[in-house]
Amino acid sequence: MLSYRLKTGDTIGMIAPAGPVKKEKLEQSFSFFENMGLRIKLGQHVYDQYGYLAGKDTHRLADFHQMVADRNIKAIIFARGGYGTGRFIDKLDMKLIKKNPKIIWGYSDITFLHTAIRQATGLITFHGPMPASDMVKKDFDTLSSQLFRQLFGPTNLIYSESISPLTVYREGEATGSIVGGNLSLLVQTIGTPYEIVTKDKLLFIEDIGEEPYRVDGMMNQLRLAGKLKDAAGIIIGDFAEAEPKVQPSLRMEEVWKHYFRNYTKPVVAGFRIGHCFPHFSIPLGAKATLSSRTKTLQLSPGVR
Repeated sequence: MLSYRLKTGDTIGMIAPAGPVKKEKLEQSFSFFENMGLRIKLGQHVYDQYGYLAGKDTHRLADFHQMVADRNIKAIIFARGGYGTGRFIDKLDMKLIKKNPKIIWGYSDITFLHTAIRQATGLITFHGPMPASDMVKKDFDTLSSQLFRQLFGPTNLIYSESISPLTVYREGEATGSIVGGNLSLLVQTIGTPYEIVTKDKLLFIEDIGEEPYRVDGMMNQLRLAGKLKDAAGIIIGDFAEAEPKVQPSLRMEEVWKHYFRNYTKPVVAGFRIGHCFPHFSIPLGAKATLSSRTKTLQLSPGVR
């Protein structure tokens, strides 16, 4: 299900469903959206703090539901990730979300929301950089900025080696809807009613701060749960700050080779999607084609 595109003059809602937000950082991002002709409405509890959370679960959930129900809000942009969306995932009003399809944008801890909402409603959501954690950084670049424009009209995206070098671990070409996100959050869905479905899908993974042995363990869990076998292909995004702190260690490349040495479907790594710049924003749930021959990822539009 596609959400409606943005238009100049539309209002977007900003809320914090996970970690706490620093007011000065979020406010620095406002000009970015205002320069695109958008108005901003903040959630009532966006600046709340409750330990490592942006307020109590009930308040963060209420902000989200209020933004979904408000027909004047055309997109919900999450201020930052961190931790916490999984704590209220079973309280989401999926009927309300399906009745009011609108753009939902974020990544990292937001992976839990992306997965649960897409599988319950069919809504395409967006994996992209967030105002208070990414857009205030000095290295927030032109490409990352330009990719917000896909929200203003149906846009076919193509990722090629003109953006970054890509490494092929298994040859092939596959087409399917793209699913996934942060690897550690995807693993957290396993064994729950919101378990990631990868059957005939292109599975995308990324993460930050996870050493090779940790990534190895999470990949093994995906393998044992049948998620790798079910997938039509694997898209390996950015794994930032993954340098091993303890030696000896396998390199990340050796971890990928282990899990995909006998794989019969395409596996391509090196995509700048995740905790990195450029951050290539993608519509999760949209139809995509991964090709090892052309070293490209082609994505259908996420809005109508």
